[in-house]
Amino acid sequence: MMLKKTKKGMFYKEYGWRALTIAFGLFVIVLTLVIGAFLIYKGSDTFLKFGHSIGEFLGSADWEPVDGSEGGGKTGALIFIAGSLVTCGLALLIATPFALGSAVFMTEISPAFGERFYRPVVEIFAGIPSVVYGWVGLTVLVPAIKTVFHRQVGHSVLAAALVLAVMIFPTITSVSADAIAAVPEECRNAAYGLGSTRWQAIWRVIVPAASSGVITGIILGLARAFGEALAVAMVIGQTTALPSSIFSTTKTLTTEIAAQMGNAMEGGELKSALWTMALLLFLISLLFITLIHYFSGNRKKEEGK
Repeated sequence: MMLKKTKKGMFYKEYGWRALTIAFGLFVIVLTLVIGAFLIYKGSDTFLKFGHSIGEFLGSADWEPVDGSEGGGKTGALIFIAGSLVTCGLALLIATPFALGSAVFMTEISPAFGERFYRPVVEIFAGIPSVVYGWVGLTVLVPAIKTVFHRQVGHSVLAAALVLAVMIFPTITSVSADAIAAVPEECRNAAYGLGSTRWQAIWRVIVPAASSGVITGIILGLARAFGEALAVAMVIGQTTALPSSIFSTTKTLTTEIAAQMGNAMEGGELKSALWTMALLLFLISLLFITLIHYFSGNRKKEEGK
């Protein structure tokens, strides 16, 4: 009798926890679908209700939406798209070499020091609130750019990119370090057996073998950069104009949404355009996730060969 009760209890525990985890997984899936459907519902008003075209929204720099339900304004978001691309692209260009070098250092050059001291220091950067990065950028970086480059103002794409570079540095470093550490030891031994130096083994064998993981880290860092609003808004200058150089002031998708969403009239053309920009960011996030799964899948295939 006792044995039957024990088996029955184990049965309920086993399948109870399984059902609970399945329910949580389904909840996350449903929540993502609901968010996507809600953004499509709200963002489509720009095209269905106010009669603007996708080409105008993506390709025009004329941004003059009417804050009212009558419409008739202009909803070209090219300024914010270009601002996001330039700022995040420059941040990635700055952060990637330092992040990759740090990953190589902590895994191949000095693994003991890297794991015990350097990695925890890098991970501290990931936990710092974005407002702190923005405040440091505003009080230190912006005046420095103004002084060093003899500009009228220090707010610029360069300032925003440098702040973002520091913010995405730990993400790229951590993921790249894990990818490099996962390279089989046989690859290293084979490179040394063929007479390679340590640097030749690192740059010609180890890093290429970990390339899919490194690219995944870069994409994750880029996704973090695209989603950042507060720190960027504090240093980019907030000018509604296309960036002509790294010293230009401009806006990004996230900074414009954060600045205007609270004051825009519900159901108006301006708020609909902001919802469309939010939908665009959601689609960009889905693109990043798809790319991450693609490169992760390639990595698993390579490890299986």
